[in-house]
Amino acid sequence: MNTIEKTNKYVMKSYGRLPLAIKSRGAHCASAIAEGDKTYIDFGSGIGTNSLGYCDADWVEAVCKQVQTLQHNSNYYCNQPGADFSEALCETTGYTNLFFGNSGAEANECAIKIARKYSFDKYGANSNRHTIITLKNSFHGRTLATLSATGQEDMHNYFFPFVEGFVHSEANNIADLKNKLDEDNSICAVMLEYIQGEGGVIVLEQDYVDEIFKLCAEKDVLVIADEVQTGAGRTGKFLAGEHYGKRADITTMAKGIGGGLPLGICLAGEKCADVLTAGTHGSTYGGNPVVLAGAAVVLDKVSKPEFLAEVVKKGDYIREKLSALDEVAAIDGKGLMLGITLKTKQAKDVMLAALDKGLLTLTAKEKLRLLPPLTIDYESLDKGINILKEILS
Repeated sequence: MNTIEKTNKYVMKSYGRLPLAIKSRGAHCASAIAEGDKTYIDFGSGIGTNSLGYCDADWVEAVCKQVQTLQHNSNYYCNQPGADFSEALCETTGYTNLFFGNSGAEANECAIKIARKYSFDKYGANSNRHTIITLKNSFHGRTLATLSATGQEDMHNYFFPFVEGFVHSEANNIADLKNKLDEDNSICAVMLEYIQGEGGVIVLEQDYVDEIFKLCAEKDVLVIADEVQTGAGRTGKFLAGEHYGKRADITTMAKGIGGGLPLGICLAGEKCADVLTAGTHGSTYGGNPVVLAGAAVVLDKVSKPEFLAEVVKKGDYIREKLSALDEVAAIDGKGLMLGITLKTKQAKDVMLAALDKGLLTLTAKEKLRLLPPLTIDYESLDKGINILKEILS
């Protein structure tokens, strides 16, 4: 049996896998070689995870050096990569402290627990402040709590009963949000994605975000920003909240900040910094020194203003080239997080056609979704764009 056959036989079929087995990086950071030696341009970067592309040399060096030094220690002890990275990330983002996990779902679970305990500690168990407002079309993870938080009805099946304490509000609808905040005294937090990724690359409007922060401040309701997909430079700012001039009480990160290794982070501002106390939360692998050695390289590169400016420039380049096509109705998103609305073609059909021609893309609802590595070169961009032009023309 080959790799695809073995995978299909022995790995649970919880993913709609495409018939492709990637074996190594290609000649460029945004290219991959599959079994059979066909090369693909990657406009998906592992769903935004390979932020520096495949096997960035500096990232590889840092990871390999650390794995030969110390691969793991429990969180009863400290390690230098964890301490150094924590300092650097908090200084970069302006947050007070953080918690390390292994995924976006873990980071969001941590944020949910902080929000509920913040109200429990301040207002008492009898206050019943435990409900979190999330947005329709949001996506926050696959655990029972984060799936319950996810505002997509088509995902709310099979696993009943779901975790209570989540209410879904329509994105960019200020009146709906205000009504839910006014009518429900149990609200302890509002959880949002500045750009809904899995929900269709939907960008929140400035006025709407402003109103969320204003109303929540008035009611001492926390704001949680899920930046699992938008963080680490993906939108042309280190955190997407910077586009809006906002810093949420809690921000979660994952995907791109690890550069390809599993890392989830929950950042807390001063208001929430001391909510978690010994024994109230944990993660065996959280803060792994090998992962954080690589993440330090990602952070150093993607937080630089000149790097972020290039992300914006590359995103604008893709927009300019593809917006000229008659088939393209609109392009949403920011930086290198783009969702393309098509006039007549189905996004999934375009994704499959692109795969056949040597280009890896993604979909989000009815849109074709592009999340290229932030380090992608213009030669690779042009190759991928030309494939899309051929398919969409």
